[in-house]
Amino acid sequence: MTARVLMVQGCTSDAGKSTLVTALCRWAYRRGVRVVPFKPQNMALNSAVTVDGGEIGRAQAVQAQACGLEPQVDFNPILLKPNSDTGAQVIVHGHAVANMDARHYHDYKRRAFDAVIASHTRLVSAYDAVIVEGAGSPAEINLRDRDIANMGYAEAVDCPVILIADIDRGGVFAHLVGTLALLSTSERQRIAGFVINRFRGDPALLQSGLDWLQRETGKPVLGVLPYLHGLHLEAEDALPRERADKPDATLRIAVPALPRISNHTDFDALRAHPHVDLHIVGPGEAPPSCDLIILPGSKSTRADLAWLRQQGWDAAIARHLRYGGKVMGICGGLQMLGRAVHDPQGLEGEPGSSEGLGWLDLETTLESHKQLHRAQGHLAFAEASVLGYEIHCGVSHGPALVEPFARLDDGRSDGARSADGQIMGSYLHGLFDDPSALHALLQWAGLRDAVKVDVHALREASIDRLADAIDAHLDIAALEKLLGMTTCVP
Repeated sequence: MTARVLMVQGCTSDAGKSTLVTALCRWAYRRGVRVVPFKPQNMALNSAVTVDGGEIGRAQAVQAQACGLEPQVDFNPILLKPNSDTGAQVIVHGHAVANMDARHYHDYKRRAFDAVIASHTRLVSAYDAVIVEGAGSPAEINLRDRDIANMGYAEAVDCPVILIADIDRGGVFAHLVGTLALLSTSERQRIAGFVINRFRGDPALLQSGLDWLQRETGKPVLGVLPYLHGLHLEAEDALPRERADKPDATLRIAVPALPRISNHTDFDALRAHPHVDLHIVGPGEAPPSCDLIILPGSKSTRADLAWLRQQGWDAAIARHLRYGGKVMGICGGLQMLGRAVHDPQGLEGEPGSSEGLGWLDLETTLESHKQLHRAQGHLAFAEASVLGYEIHCGVSHGPALVEPFARLDDGRSDGARSADGQIMGSYLHGLFDDPSALHALLQWAGLRDAVKVDVHALREASIDRLADAIDAHLDIAALEKLLGMTTCVP
């Protein structure tokens, strides 16, 4: 039996595609459907290590969680990780194949589409339903040629499409009608209906607009999803728009918003902690007074290191340490804290070396083979477990590694600590997600009475809230028909 395939496309980036796919996955999973997520092509610097040893977008890892599955490379066969304004690392079936600029990738799309269809074929033969997420907007007419992310895929596999738009941005009817107008006749025909996302207020005030939309387009409105506050879901790529208001926060943490920041989802557990005030510091903002500075991961370590210096973070970190503050680096941030970063092969740009910040006695050399590991172990400085994953090309060496951040169960050591205990670095992404590690690290940073926060449990609760919203606000009969679920028992 071949799985039913349903695709979600958006009028804009951040319209809610990832969220709706996550919601539909959990909604179907709770009804006993063997459902799986799929995103043909993703462009994101937030990625996850899969159970089969590859790399996919973090949004697809969350969607896998919604389906009760471990993430696999087939869930996101093409991942583009930007390393400049015009180029990206191209990852196919979980592994990097090359760095390409936009023109060369356009020529490569025929081969990329073969990978997409191979993954699609495996998934439809193994599951009951495949919920697919598009990328960007299908109305980007300059990208229509050789499209593999939106209607190009939908036309090739002949699947229906739900079009979602964000009313919170304004112009929702123009978004929907304009997008529909820019599609071809066959593409318009496969639009099964609209979903309006992030609505605030009285739904009755929207009804006249919904009636007009259905008359104007001939397409049904499948539902209006409310603005759900307080969701704990990992962002696909964009940094969070809002800073949480936490009246009980006593520990202040600052993170520079590097131009090529990667896996900023590392900080989701800190954002969720009631006693932590997390400040993502953008370009042109002065580094604030805080208890802990965390240097995040980076897709272009040397370029982001230069940006840090341009923004005055080197002096700010030195001043912060003089006054007894703590500093931590994660992945690329760990490399920046060392004495030098070497890129002899030009993997991130022009070949060469960059002087590091010099706070840890280690150097890093970028190598073409990317390290992709899931890891677990214990912190070397506290009685606490740690879980995480590694995604990096750099190999670090030097005396600082003698005092590691963590000891892993596979016999390896991870990261480094300074002799005075003020500075730490780790290659582990996701390390704050472990409640035990989070508690210990916040205590190290100065939060003596830190409560334990389980971000995985918070994420589970958020996914269930999304599925509840599907039941409450969308046309269930229409969804069941699209997914062949009319005989399913809720």
